[in-house]
Amino acid sequence: MSESNSSNNYPKLHNALWPGVVGKGPDSEPPIDIDTMLDLTSAAEVDGQKFEGVDIFLSDPHVSIDSNQDELKALAEKIQAKNLVIGSLVAPVWPPTGGGSAMGNEEDRKKFTEQVRKAAGIAKTLRDLGVRPDGVIRIDSAADPGAWSENPEGSSKLIAQTFRESCEIAEGFGEKLAAEGEICWGGMHSWKNMVELLELVDRPQTIGFQADMAHTLLYLLGYNAPEHRILPENWDWSDPSELDNALKTLTAALRPWTIDFHVAQNDATVNGSGSHDNTGRHCLPDDPNGKLDIPKHSGVWLRDENGEVTKKIRHICWDGCMFPNDTMMKPETWNSILSAMISVRNAHGWRE
Repeated sequence: MSESNSSNNYPKLHNALWPGVVGKGPDSEPPIDIDTMLDLTSAAEVDGQKFEGVDIFLSDPHVSIDSNQDELKALAEKIQAKNLVIGSLVAPVWPPTGGGSAMGNEEDRKKFTEQVRKAAGIAKTLRDLGVRPDGVIRIDSAADPGAWSENPEGSSKLIAQTFRESCEIAEGFGEKLAAEGEICWGGMHSWKNMVELLELVDRPQTIGFQADMAHTLLYLLGYNAPEHRILPENWDWSDPSELDNALKTLTAALRPWTIDFHVAQNDATVNGSGSHDNTGRHCLPDDPNGKLDIPKHSGVWLRDENGEVTKKIRHICWDGCMFPNDTMMKPETWNSILSAMISVRNAHGWRE
């Protein structure tokens, strides 16, 4: 592994805006509007370095999936005024946001692909407006592991069919899709299920994996799929080398598919907030209960099996879903996060 290099300018450093929405609402805390999230992002600064972009959730109250051209132009101008660009977009494929289960009936799956179509159209428009130099469209199965487990083979075949149809749509707009592995999504709730699903879709040129460090840590523990756990049952975290080896096993399977990457911290619990529960708890980078060495463990995703930087990931994104609002409103929160992002780029980046 090469020495840290503070002159690296790739991958670009992005902040996710969706923590202002995800896990918020009537059963939790009020959402934080997009303008506030942009202000917090653009104000962060560490040793003269700042965030360079944002990744966006295409859902109200941030950015409507039904945004028209004028609204998208105004969004682009707003982002550019903050000296930021837009990267990856999250398509709202779930039933509560107008989508449908990827393993549901024909109507459900049509709703799913229609949300992908709308997201891909927005993605292309933002590209044409010059505000989006790279990025993917993030999707998942919009189904829970319990429903999937009633008919694993049939369920995965339906999800794969929906994903293939989504790939055709994305290709028409010049876009790529990334399936984010979380233990709460059926057919994607373990690392082996995730690999099997991507192989079943069989469109590697169009769909890949979005690795989030918080979520993939739980893959090691076998939540919702104990038969696929890599770390021993009741493991006490006392041997860092065992964690490193487990991550090597995980990334050997998923890194070849990885096209988008979220830097995150996790305390190995599955507590969420509001409607977004039973998934990885995102922690602040310096949380004393965090299990990850962020710059070190980013490397197993951003470097190949020989330790060489892959340069496949043009931007990395911090994902901090489910932080309390009072934490998110503190400038020091974002400076701490930006510092963690810079440490990842210093360790595993490059210069162009």
